[in-house]
Amino acid sequence: MQDATDRRILRHLLADPDAPAETLAERAGVTASTLARRLARLRETGAIRATEARIDWRALGFEVEVSLRFTLDKTDPRAFGAFLAAARGVPEVTEIQSFLGSVDFRLSVIARDMAHWQQVYRESILTLPHVADSDALMLVSTIKDSGALPL
Repeated sequence: MQDATDRRILRHLLADPDAPAETLAERAGVTASTLARRLARLRETGAIRATEARIDWRALGFEVEVSLRFTLDKTDPRAFGAFLAAARGVPEVTEIQSFLGSVDFRLSVIARDMAHWQQVYRESILTLPHVADSDALMLVSTIKDSGALPL
């Protein structure tokens, strides 16, 4: 269970994950040793799973993002596993989510441009197994992209 100090540390860590420990401790109003102990405990309890890099794929030349929703043919008991194995093998797939309801999976797919998207779609997406229905949504703009939590 986190207390107010833990939540304050997490808020500042989320706001500036690259801040040096001394700066983070100062902003959170704790000593550097208290910060280190609390961060270690938050990692041990699983509240902090990882510290990771967020790479801006647009800065790497990928200009197109498409969200694809899939409904699978559920007559084959191996459909989900086969679909996931194939989807994981597509390098341009950046995210896979599963759902309950009429949509089984959502994939986020990136491409350098429309010609590259068409190639990925024809060669990799259309060949995914056990697809009964699909729907594509092309990203126009991102309004909010935040890892912030109500702490």
